[in-house]
Amino acid sequence: MAIRRISSGGIYEKKIGYCRAVVAGGFVHVAGTTAQGAVIPDDVAGQCRSALEAIGKALAEAGVGFAEVVRVTYYLPDAQDFPTCWPVLAETFGDDPPVATMLECGLIDPKYRIEIEVTALAAPPQG
Repeated sequence: MAIRRISSGGIYEKKIGYCRAVVAGGFVHVAGTTAQGAVIPDDVAGQCRSALEAIGKALAEAGVGFAEVVRVTYYLPDAQDFPTCWPVLAETFGDDPPVATMLECGLIDPKYRIEIEVTALAAPPQG
């Protein structure tokens, strides 16, 4: 079985020893993803959008999109923030919603207000 690793070049990938996504066994597994970039939005909806943009890039590199996502897990330090993200999530997943779980927990840095991880069906091999 071939395994393909996709790196985003994020600072924690080398520090911790992981990659943004792995394509294996017919699935694309995208690691927990927080807001990305030089400026992290203060608001949870902005952080949600930023994390989804990074996830979208990893999915695209794997040859799929949000329509192929079958599972999503949301991690928030404050569960009360989650409803603020719902419009962003509904816009992203639209008519193709995955199963979902939301957990309230601490994140790697207190500036982060949401972390998102997804699993998607992988694109069939070309050939």
